[in-house]
Amino acid sequence: MPNTTFRHEILTTKAIGFSGFRWLFYFVIKMDTKTEDMRISLYTLTSSLHDRSAVDSLSREFLSSIETVLGYGFDFRGDDFSSYGKSDLDVIFIRTGGSEGLFREVFPTLSGNILLLTSGKSNSLAASLEILSFLNQNGRKGEVLHGSAQYIAGRLDTLAKVTRAKRSLDGQKLGIIGKPSDWLIASQPDKTAVAEKLGIELLDIDIKGLIELSGKTCGTPLPEPASAIAEGLRKDAPAAVRKYVEGSIGIYSALREMVSRYGLSGLTIRCFDLLDTLGNTGCLALALLNAEGIPSACEGDVPALLSMVIGNALTGRSGFQANPSQIDPSTGKMLLAHCTVPFNMVERYSYDTHFESGIGVAIHGELAKGDVTLFKTSADLGRVFCEEAELLENQYGRNLCRTQVLLQMKNPEVLSEYFLRNPIGNHHIVFSGSHKALFEAFMREI
Repeated sequence: MPNTTFRHEILTTKAIGFSGFRWLFYFVIKMDTKTEDMRISLYTLTSSLHDRSAVDSLSREFLSSIETVLGYGFDFRGDDFSSYGKSDLDVIFIRTGGSEGLFREVFPTLSGNILLLTSGKSNSLAASLEILSFLNQNGRKGEVLHGSAQYIAGRLDTLAKVTRAKRSLDGQKLGIIGKPSDWLIASQPDKTAVAEKLGIELLDIDIKGLIELSGKTCGTPLPEPASAIAEGLRKDAPAAVRKYVEGSIGIYSALREMVSRYGLSGLTIRCFDLLDTLGNTGCLALALLNAEGIPSACEGDVPALLSMVIGNALTGRSGFQANPSQIDPSTGKMLLAHCTVPFNMVERYSYDTHFESGIGVAIHGELAKGDVTLFKTSADLGRVFCEEAELLENQYGRNLCRTQVLLQMKNPEVLSEYFLRNPIGNHHIVFSGSHKALFEAFMREI
């Protein structure tokens, strides 16, 4: 996945009054996603029937226009296919007609989906269509990349991100700490499908281990940005949450220890079991872990976790797991809410108790207004929902989970057709930015 760096910035540590409640301090975590190290290897097939010097001239101009839009260059491999399959993306540039026989010769050595780039010059598009038909007849997937430089570059960038994300997920371990909550009757994990399609192993972990660790890890040195957040929380916690602060930090430290112990890349926790056993909640811990790039879901919801993991691998961004709380099909507006928004997704935040229980340390955060993507995959990865929306405003009603965002769906019909008729469970994941094309490309690949 793209390299991601977090940097935090304390803007003020003074508690100030705002709209009837107290802001403790502002804390901003920004994320940089770098694509300059993306590597697209370009292989070429050229028929001997064509004048090579003339073809070379046409090819340079065509490829240069694509590289300009991409912002980085191709890794040229010529007709040496020995390294095929080792880059973020492998593309075969069909330069001329008459290349079909050459392709058939190298075909047995090629793995995965086959991408055929063509300029349309020298009968190259006709040859590419013949090759794609050959692939289809042999049960293989392929795609012809043809069109404007902007279209081709956009498609290449998307496919490169998809391939990189798939490779980054392969071999990951995700922890299910405690079983899924009893009310998630339509969200049970499908370990076989997850292993086959993503290469991810789902590990069942007894929640008793977390409960035992929570007390032992209190006082453990914390990494940034958790250390700065914990310091501010200890200093300025509202009276209602003050007695839960150290326990919440202990749960966070215990989860970090379990991530290390089991080699986890992400986790979901049956968090409501902590209410009786520890008299606390995991809201703060999950908000911190997500901000650190460790996708973490609550209520033992595995499909929600998978959606967060996929989104993080594709975009380098954290996702906000939320409940649809109010839907207005006539206007296309939708309110979502939850208590565990990642710190790196909010512009400002304050603390409150967990909504349902009235205990623990929950986060009321305000997300930036603008484009967002709502994403959810099913437990067997066989269904997917992905739609873009505009975040209109943040709310703070007392009868809902603490972070509340009002969305205007760009396709209002999904509210009635999908959410009210055929949803994938209750939790859905909000990602900042417009990513529908990227997410859909990934799901098609798997």
